[in-house]
Amino acid sequence: MGFTMKRVYEPAEASDGYRVLVDRLWPRGVRKERAELDEWAKDVAPSPDLRTEWHHHRERFEEFAARYREELDANPAAEALLGLGADHDRVTLLFGARDEHVNHAAVLLEWLGEHGAAVEA
Repeated sequence: MGFTMKRVYEPAEASDGYRVLVDRLWPRGVRKERAELDEWAKDVAPSPDLRTEWHHHRERFEEFAARYREELDANPAAEALLGLGADHDRVTLLFGARDEHVNHAAVLLEWLGEHGAAVEA
């Protein structure tokens, strides 16, 4: 078990375990009841400036990922998220991005793995 991720638009499942939205902004068209969140960790999302830059320059994902990792290294909310892995068998990171592989949640999942958390691809 460990950390995994999925789009917030997908139906909640019991196998998701503890469900954490990791977007800074609430995803469009998702009602709070339908999201079935246990936590909204908006402070672990990329800073507003980094998020805006990423949305204007999608071709620079590697640069975005490197800068986001730097933010995570200095972010107490990222450390708190890492601690959830000890409290729950499975933690599902929920995100609203269309691309399931090129997004901040994928970078966050990798960062968690690099910092000792069990992750599932």
